[in-house]
Amino acid sequence: MNVTKHLRIHGVVQGVGYRAALVREAERRRLTGWVRNRADGSVEAIVQGPHADVETLITWAQQGPRAARVERVD
Repeated sequence: MNVTKHLRIHGVVQGVGYRAALVREAERRRLTGWVRNRADGSVEAIVQGPHADVETLITWAQQGPRAARVERVD
């Protein structure tokens, strides 16, 4: 069953390759959606696909790439 999730990622997530890394992780899992930087310094994403794959991506998003410092994912 496919699900759609709206994510807001807060912390040091702009200027550290977070968006590109999130896209790569989503493509690896064959998920669809989009990702963008927000004016408040957060990153926003919509992801859609099989529930287990979306949940795995959300778990990844809580850490992000090495240079990121994720405070929280809403």
